[in-house]
Amino acid sequence: MNDSPEIITTVRDLRARVSGWRRAGETVGMVPTMGFLHDGHMSLVRNSRAQNNRTVVSIFVNPKQFDRASDLEAYPRDMDRDAALLAAGGVDAIWSPEPEEMYPPGFATSVDVSGLTDCLCGATRSGHFAGVAVVVTKLLLQCLPDRAYFGRKDYQQLMVVRRMVADLNIPVEIRGIDTVRESDGLAMSSRNWHLTEAERAVAPQLFGVLTDIAEVAGRGEDVRPTIDKGLKRLERAGFGAVDYLEVRDAENLELSHRPKRPARAFAAIYLGKARLIDNVPVDTPT
Repeated sequence: MNDSPEIITTVRDLRARVSGWRRAGETVGMVPTMGFLHDGHMSLVRNSRAQNNRTVVSIFVNPKQFDRASDLEAYPRDMDRDAALLAAGGVDAIWSPEPEEMYPPGFATSVDVSGLTDCLCGATRSGHFAGVAVVVTKLLLQCLPDRAYFGRKDYQQLMVVRRMVADLNIPVEIRGIDTVRESDGLAMSSRNWHLTEAERAVAPQLFGVLTDIAEVAGRGEDVRPTIDKGLKRLERAGFGAVDYLEVRDAENLELSHRPKRPARAFAAIYLGKARLIDNVPVDTPT
């Protein structure tokens, strides 16, 4: 176990540290995060440590993927707690640059992944995936790990990153890791801290609704009646505005009411102040 992972704050120092590992013949895994870590993040860390000699975890709250300045300011941060978790998890280095290091004066470059970003979260969060794409591009090029780890809870993000890495020939393998859930099914998320005790009690119903939709889709039936039932169930439980509740192709994210290829049931819905997102796989008929 590494008791005190090095906290690195400049690109120069990060590249020097990774270069040293490379000269020693060691492989490097990277886990990009925005901090306020939970066991979902630590699952990515565990996978990286099992598959690489060294693991770097980035902690950077990316201003370019927030629609509103108030949301950026309200995003939870606790570096001391995060560092303690990563030390216990055996991480070798924490990459934690200041915003000025990531986006120096005069920064003017954007990264746009079309198609995959037009639906789901991309349809309601203007500029979000452009911000994700540019920061992930920079993180991967700054560290140049052998492998980088992303959770399937943010499935659209995973697909966008894979497309971007392939299109730009970035020499990093992108690995998707299954969603980690609480014992009652709620997907672990930094957003969950917004939930009140009463909201937390009903939040797992979102996973239940998605599971019902996925089961119907897996039987080759039209999912729209089940989606309508799910929306009514969530409304009765106290959920608020719905960004989306739908089934889409697992590869190209095209909308599908009766999927015949691998698909997933997706949801983004508000519960109190929290915007909960989740998805579950659809086992389509063979």
